[in-house]
Amino acid sequence: MDKRLAKIYKPKYVKFALNIWPPFWGAGIRIEEISDDFRSVKVRLKLRWWNKNANRSQFGGSIFSMTDPIYSLMLMGILREQYYVWDKEASIDFIKPGFSDLRAEFVISQDMLEDILKSTQTGEKCFPEFVSHIQNDKGEIVSTIQRKLYIRKKAQFRDVESESVNA
Repeated sequence: MDKRLAKIYKPKYVKFALNIWPPFWGAGIRIEEISDDFRSVKVRLKLRWWNKNANRSQFGGSIFSMTDPIYSLMLMGILREQYYVWDKEASIDFIKPGFSDLRAEFVISQDMLEDILKSTQTGEKCFPEFVSHIQNDKGEIVSTIQRKLYIRKKAQFRDVESESVNA
């Protein structure tokens, strides 16, 4: 994250920007809530006539898209400008058709955050994996999405003492 962006990277601005971002807006994806510490995000995918597939259920691409930048953006908000954070890979398991609005909640636990910080303090790459469950209006799981991220501390912020000890 750029230093200039870090100054304005706040949950309310991220929520606003994502909700007017054409790929989300056009797909019917809406960020409902971002916690003040970026540790929790709630997303909804509205069922619209333009995002239905041939079977009249939610289009799979929209389901996949509703999870796309979320964990990366959360970690950018938590780790700030000291880290590189990118999506690395993802997969989706369609369990049942989504015939209603769909919802997902994304959470980054303290344990996960501590693991990331510990494994990246001297500049090592970290590839944490996150699983999201997309639910319909009845609370049934419609799909499960696995995402792997790439996280690395930028060189100027690495723990130099630990790095020289490990060399």
